Amino acid sequence: MLSPRGGAGTEAARKYNVHEAKTHFSRILEQMATGEEVVISKAGEPVAKLVPLCPRVRRTGRGSLPGPLHTPDDFDDLPDDITDAFGAR
Repeated sequence: MLSPRGGAGTEAARKYNVHEAKTHFSRILEQMATGEEVVISKAGEPVAKLVPLCPRVRRTGRGSLPGPLHTPDDFDDLPDDITDAFGAR
């Protein structure tokens, strides 16, 4: 199994050396497909940061409201002062 380099408190990007990146490239791409970033190092120094093209949005369901919307029957009716201000009469 791949093990990202770095200790506690490191940033969110997983870190691999060049050999690990070449050996496990397909697995790294799978991780990136879920929105993870990867840093590749050469001789212990970071040389590249790979980021997903389109991060996936994790949705919990359809829409973000807790229930259906209710539109009042008079939704399209404007108050008289607003109608007059726009000259809609």
